[in-house]
Amino acid sequence: MKQTRDHPMNQTRNETAVITPTARVTAARLAIRAARPRRRTNLLLWAAQIPLAAVFVLFGREHLTAGGILTVAGAAELAGAIGLLTPWLAGLAAAGLAAVMAGATIINATVLHNTTYGSLWVMTLLLGAVCVLLAYGRRQQIKSLWTAIRR
Repeated sequence: MKQTRDHPMNQTRNETAVITPTARVTAARLAIRAARPRRRTNLLLWAAQIPLAAVFVLFGREHLTAGGILTVAGAAELAGAIGLLTPWLAGLAAAGLAAVMAGATIINATVLHNTTYGSLWVMTLLLGAVCVLLAYGRRQQIKSLWTAIRR
């Protein structure tokens, strides 16, 4: 006789259970794993995420050494690159990097338009668009992560 293991967050009406933080984390990981896209889609998303993370590591390193407000942008880019390589954070990291790239596009197009960095608005716009597509592809993981956090 095959015994099945109960899910840590499931309860019946007659049982009372203590939900520990460990059980919440386990349930969150299971929910995020269940929300993965199809195999081919997942493979394509990873094929885009890995080079994109490498690009953000390079840009983040450059911005960290520049000083000023670019240090904050560099830290956000490095955190996003690490998040892109973490399976259960990839969608959320892509959404955060899309927001960072939206701000960078606006700054490059309006404030820095007369400098040598002014022409970078096209590149930041394209990087932001790729991040939006990645976040859209991982939207089910973002939803399940949000649900797990709100429990």
